[in-house]
Amino acid sequence: MNAMTRLATAVSLVSLMPLAALAGEVEVLHWWTSGGEKRAADTLQKLVEDKGHTWKDFAVAGGGGEAAMTVLKTRAVSGNPPAAAQIKGPDIQEWGALGLLANLDSVAEQNQWDTLLPKQVAEIMTYEGHYVAVPVNVHRVNWLWINPEVFAKAGATPPTTLDEFFAAADKLKAAGFIPLAHGGQPWQDGTVFEDLALSILGADAFRKAFVDLDEATLTGDQMVEVFAALNKLRGYVDADAAGRDWNIATGLVINGKAGMQLMGDWAKSEWTAAGKVAGKDYQCLAFPGTQGSFAFNIDSLAMFKLGDAENRKAQEDLARTVLEPEFQQFFNQNKGSIPVRLDQDMSSFDACAQKSMADFKEAAGNGGLQPSMAHGMAASSYVQGAVFDVVTNFFNDPQADPKRAAQQLAAAIQAVQ
Repeated sequence: MNAMTRLATAVSLVSLMPLAALAGEVEVLHWWTSGGEKRAADTLQKLVEDKGHTWKDFAVAGGGGEAAMTVLKTRAVSGNPPAAAQIKGPDIQEWGALGLLANLDSVAEQNQWDTLLPKQVAEIMTYEGHYVAVPVNVHRVNWLWINPEVFAKAGATPPTTLDEFFAAADKLKAAGFIPLAHGGQPWQDGTVFEDLALSILGADAFRKAFVDLDEATLTGDQMVEVFAALNKLRGYVDADAAGRDWNIATGLVINGKAGMQLMGDWAKSEWTAAGKVAGKDYQCLAFPGTQGSFAFNIDSLAMFKLGDAENRKAQEDLARTVLEPEFQQFFNQNKGSIPVRLDQDMSSFDACAQKSMADFKEAAGNGGLQPSMAHGMAASSYVQGAVFDVVTNFFNDPQADPKRAAQQLAAAIQAVQ
């Protein structure tokens, strides 16, 4: 019995009637707690409060959201879920199957969500054909962030291929810089692994591996090559990386101590908060070998069923506000992501965001969108956890065998299905 099945059993044993709440209150569970993220979340709070409602902030620190999901499950079991929670990808379907999510079809119809959102995004926000969640943004995961001043000092060139990436890392290391800023946490290890997988496997095989969970692809020669590249990459990470938060790693690149970071475009929020300018103080490149693919991570707020009419109205206003152009612009400019609205004016966004939006629209039309495994968009949280376990164990064992790791990866995924 997996964790979600156990949760369903527990929920069936408790009353789902919400606790009494103040009129027009909306409680939001999220993990937007770093500098740029917090400013973005504070803006959403202000916009909701401007509509006459009370915002009850329920922030749970932890960039990957694991801690927040633990808290949410506890609240759901107690029969007291928040009005909205930061849930995404296949997890939305699992919560929908429990019968706990609110129907947002009336809000979606009034505000033409089917027209505003790419089809691939709209499908993720629905359960059995009904909207139950609202997308906040679109993140590109397969970015490589570069400090050009550090590169210049090291005589390194921004890479376009995987071989060039390792060549640049060698030059950075020889010049006394940390080649790759990294945080030794499972989700960060998984992000690096995913970028390497997309580069080496290519888009089709990547989808077979992490969406279709095809055993032959998971254990094939190319996957062995991915693990070998991960082992090589580990040699360019500093000894103090264990347990480091992602934004601290970003700070190493911003402050000129490291040359590169592999991270989604939420990392840009830290550059923005530091007053840095895209294209001048830092560069954003598609991770070498992944040009043409767009590995996406979508933040979304799933809405839970509420009994109080005023609270339901506040909840619907929250959903409406999330997709309004004003919030989409401010939130994404602070968070580093791009708006999810296809009609959003991008003229006030920086060069990295404009490039990201152009690539996103192109990928949405030609099949190049790839759901991020490392960020909960490709498969269930159980599959994601199995991948993280194998990848992190491998990443922290210099003597680990790439071929054996590929076999372990397939076995671990099979065990949780």
